Amino acid sequence: MNRTALIIGASRGLGLGIVERLTERGWQVTATVRNSMSVELLRQTGATVEILEMNDLAQIEALGLQMRKECFDLILVNAGVLGPVGDLRIAFDEQILGQLFLTNSLAPVVLAKTLAHQLRPGTGVLAFMSSRMGSVANPDGTDMALYKASKAALNSLVNSLVSAWEGPATTFLCLHPGWVKTDLGGDDGDIDVWTSTSGVVDQVMHHAGHGGLHFVDYAGEPVSW
Repeated sequence: MNRTALIIGASRGLGLGIVERLTERGWQVTATVRNSMSVELLRQTGATVEILEMNDLAQIEALGLQMRKECFDLILVNAGVLGPVGDLRIAFDEQILGQLFLTNSLAPVVLAKTLAHQLRPGTGVLAFMSSRMGSVANPDGTDMALYKASKAALNSLVNSLVSAWEGPATTFLCLHPGWVKTDLGGDDGDIDVWTSTSGVVDQVMHHAGHGGLHFVDYAGEPVSW
């Protein structure tokens, strides 16, 4: 049986890397990007590409209708913007904060809830790109307090989604990809995209069929909520 995946947010960095790792392993992948500028690079992987602005509810609903007959072994929502850093007073702006929490917290869960019933019953995995920075037990990164808060909010919303889930047995993952050398992680990251995304795919395959909610890093180590 061919494994199938839907990867949201795959234009570059971790999202593109995950598509590459999956297609290298023989998966059939559908991937979304925000605009047509990134389509050609993704198509070179063999993936089917769809355009989606995930902060647009109408586009989310349209994608849900388009995918209603599909069945996926994996749906992974990759979204993250750093947002304002430093003094919190600098970020005292409703529009900036709204965009940060919409992108990092709310939109991924609304999108996942819209698509979740397209998962393969029993073995399907619904995954979110979170961060250990979203752990309230983690004291690091005080200059990125709003990013940390947005990822903590994502984890909390995923927990609520799982608690209310009435569908077939499903595995839910909040994934910490590591500190990766990407546009978001910067050049000082500990690992490269290949290492991170290979580990992420390994964790998806390891947890498939186990059910429940898990917060783990790319190497399989549990992360404290």
